[in-house]
Amino acid sequence: MSKSVIQTAAAPAAIGPYSQAVRTGSLLFVSGQIPLDPSSGQVVAGGIEAQTHQVLKNLAAILTAAKASLGDVVKTTIFLKDMQQFQVVNEIYGSYFKPPYPARATVEVARLPKDVAVEIECVAQVP
Repeated sequence: MSKSVIQTAAAPAAIGPYSQAVRTGSLLFVSGQIPLDPSSGQVVAGGIEAQTHQVLKNLAAILTAAKASLGDVVKTTIFLKDMQQFQVVNEIYGSYFKPPYPARATVEVARLPKDVAVEIECVAQVP
């Protein structure tokens, strides 16, 4: 099976040696997104709420570039700097995804790139 790289200016450019997303067959693997504003490359101002919204917008932009949507996501992984913020992130996450919800794992981590509070990656099945 071949693989193709998905790249869009509507989401932040990779900050390391990785692709925004890679498609192989009907599966799309979207790299972890942090709350960077795609136009400035800077972390968005505000707390966990603003950061979570930006992360999900970045994921959606990459999915759109791959001719998919959040509705095509089958698995997500959420990385949180502080599990005490889980409920806030969960409520915002629930406003972006509709049933049937993707499978999901949430992990508390010691540190994330650029010291952000949240990072989310996903796998989607592209129609």
